[in-house]
Amino acid sequence: MSSDKVDIKVLRELSLPNPLTPENFQELAGKAKMEKIASNAQLFKAGDVDRKTIYLLEGDVKLLDSNGNKTLVKSGTENSRKPLANFQPRQHTAIAETECKITRIDTDLLDILTTWDQVSGIEVSDIEDPAYDKEEDWMTLMLREKAFLNVPAGNIQAMFMKMEEVPVSAGERVVTQGDEGDFYYIIRKGSAKVTRDSKGGGLITLATLSVGEAFGEEALVSGAERNASVIMETEGSLMRLAAKDFEELLKEPMLNSVSRKDAEELVEEGAKYLDVRLEEESNNNGFPGSINIPLFMLRLEADSLDKSLSYVVYCDTGRKSSAAAFLLSERGFETHVINGGLLNG
Repeated sequence: MSSDKVDIKVLRELSLPNPLTPENFQELAGKAKMEKIASNAQLFKAGDVDRKTIYLLEGDVKLLDSNGNKTLVKSGTENSRKPLANFQPRQHTAIAETECKITRIDTDLLDILTTWDQVSGIEVSDIEDPAYDKEEDWMTLMLREKAFLNVPAGNIQAMFMKMEEVPVSAGERVVTQGDEGDFYYIIRKGSAKVTRDSKGGGLITLATLSVGEAFGEEALVSGAERNASVIMETEGSLMRLAAKDFEELLKEPMLNSVSRKDAEELVEEGAKYLDVRLEEESNNNGFPGSINIPLFMLRLEADSLDKSLSYVVYCDTGRKSSAAAFLLSERGFETHVINGGLLNG
């Protein structure tokens, strides 16, 4: 089996969920891969739950139901524009009648990309402006992270509807280290830097944030004070979500708590422990083989972690680790949190 990008003209001919804005269509096109399937190969079987929406691009596919009845789907026909037997769990077995080309699209991604578009009511054909300002597409940039696939589509829709836009000036301090958490922010326009006071009295720049990137989650997830400041580098605007709405709509769906026993099993299966306490705390009673990155350094060090691995995040109480897991989830990492932390037994 091999894969390549699906030609955008071919993708436009498919019966995709509507409405999709041009920006979200482009997002989808960037992720749609073409697979070559050998004759007689099985695409899926009855009972499968694969959460994929599959389209036939070339060749013929036969669908067999539980009674052995056969339906032939041929490329180039009206039926082939629609997803193949698109039910979960699968109610048919699909077998390539000839050598085929297909594309498998993540069903959750489709759902997320269309949720906001259904609220806005804009279709792909409505806007074809090549001069569209990509900086405006903060929603697509944010939602491309796979963490949001764990958030119910209704929550995503509610989040967008509850957010308010706030204009900001260059040099404006949006978040101050030591303050209580009140909002979750996403950059709509402009850029910002995340800084932390050093022991020597200077400032350490932990990260630079651009359109579609979020901040403010650590204090809201952990219930602790802000552990860094955020200052706008340019003029722009922010979208913000109140702490109560953040708790209800985003926090729980994006955190995956596990017991100590389950954590050990995950590590035995290849996951890595990530200790987000200070170095001296980690040296005292950290799990052998743990990676140690203190929470306040995680934005700076996240790129050093391998996205192909799963991480079991821990601290003493579960507060810092929950904040760390949320932050990593936003960046596309698969994370688990030890429920209650090390002090929970």
